Amino acid sequence: MFNWLFAKHHGGRYLLRIEDTDRTRSTQQAIDAILDGLDWLGLGSDEEPVYQFARAARHAEVAHQLLAGGHAYKCFATPEELAELREAQRAAKQPMRYDGRWRDRAPDEAPEGAPYVIRLKAPREGETVIEDAVQGRVVVRNAELDDMILLRSDGTPTYMLAVVVDDQDMGVTHVIRGDDHLNNAFRQLGIIRAMAEIEGGWEEPVYAHIPLIHGADGAKLSKRHGALGVDAYRDEMGLLPEAVVNYLLRLGWGHGDEEIISRERAVELFDLAGVGRSPARFDLKKLENLNGHYIREADDARLAALVAPRVAKLIGRELAEADTALLQQAMPALKPRARTLDEIADGALFLFAQRPLVPDEKAGALLDEAGRALIASCVQALGAVGQWTPEAIEDPIRGVAERAGLGLGKVAQPLRAALTGRTTSPGIFDVLFLLGREETLARLSDAA
Repeated sequence: MFNWLFAKHHGGRYLLRIEDTDRTRSTQQAIDAILDGLDWLGLGSDEEPVYQFARAARHAEVAHQLLAGGHAYKCFATPEELAELREAQRAAKQPMRYDGRWRDRAPDEAPEGAPYVIRLKAPREGETVIEDAVQGRVVVRNAELDDMILLRSDGTPTYMLAVVVDDQDMGVTHVIRGDDHLNNAFRQLGIIRAMAEIEGGWEEPVYAHIPLIHGADGAKLSKRHGALGVDAYRDEMGLLPEAVVNYLLRLGWGHGDEEIISRERAVELFDLAGVGRSPARFDLKKLENLNGHYIREADDARLAALVAPRVAKLIGRELAEADTALLQQAMPALKPRARTLDEIADGALFLFAQRPLVPDEKAGALLDEAGRALIASCVQALGAVGQWTPEAIEDPIRGVAERAGLGLGKVAQPLRAALTGRTTSPGIFDVLFLLGREETLARLSDAA
């Protein structure tokens, strides 16, 4: 999202790369989920996605250029040797990194036909400095950087090589990513600077490493906090994409006291200077409350289309066109207090309930002898209503309350129980109007 906003704000291009070199994890299903989630959030790429695995030959070409230019070397260390090295370093409580044992040796010292990897000859003296657009100036001593593998023994490129080559070939100027990748930037710069010496034209991108998101308890975000796939927020939680984008935007970036920020406003305002350096805390309740705001702002026809499948699942049948039209008509009454699409769907169930209604325990308690007497009075009063409008319905019900010497709420409670089977619903006059004359009188007669 930050990449998308940054590109739009500066009139740049927002690009997508599917890094599918791990063939076991990069299934078509997983890739489709990424593309589907980005499209739902309105973060689709400006150009066709680049698939990293398809560019393996280009990545290998660069590794061999580095080898030929003296910036990389063949390493014939066996897995057993490397395991012994790691064990010795672990025992000595030293950082576990490759010791460069083949860095200055001639390849002909290895047995003929022995497998090898190609490693980058990283600088060992001095330090590497990154002026990060979020983290500020970050310095690493080059002695802490190891000679990372560029090509494996089977000739396949590593992720660290592939991303650098792809960034250069795609014309990437800014790399905005999680701060868990900050250490990688120093290692990747070694490739960029070496290739700049070999053939020129390799530009260092501007790096911006943004903090990760934590749970409300301050711990690293996990599934128990809500760290789920995008489809879970859409399908299972019933959230709107504009709410998710707004919430995530304010989670890691800010502009004064503005909380409700439209996409257009975000594009206008966004820059990296507003990104915080500390991890933000994910709060599902705050996200749901923000979603409630966007539900109230949303078009009723759009909401009805989104809620209809949820209602259908709850009642066990598909909604007819007339049902969806009723749902849309009911939306002004259903959405004011709802925080999710599921809450709207649940609130709409009374519209499609089958007679006779079976009230829940609390609603049933309202249908005692006194409650049924009030309902009978309402049936008589409503039976005289000619045109079924909200205004025409209201007066008779208020009249029943006045004659009984009760407040309107005391009459509305048993009415609501009889009409919806629950103690909570939209306003009672909305319920009466939406159910229509025939269904309203039938349900009230059943209860009376």
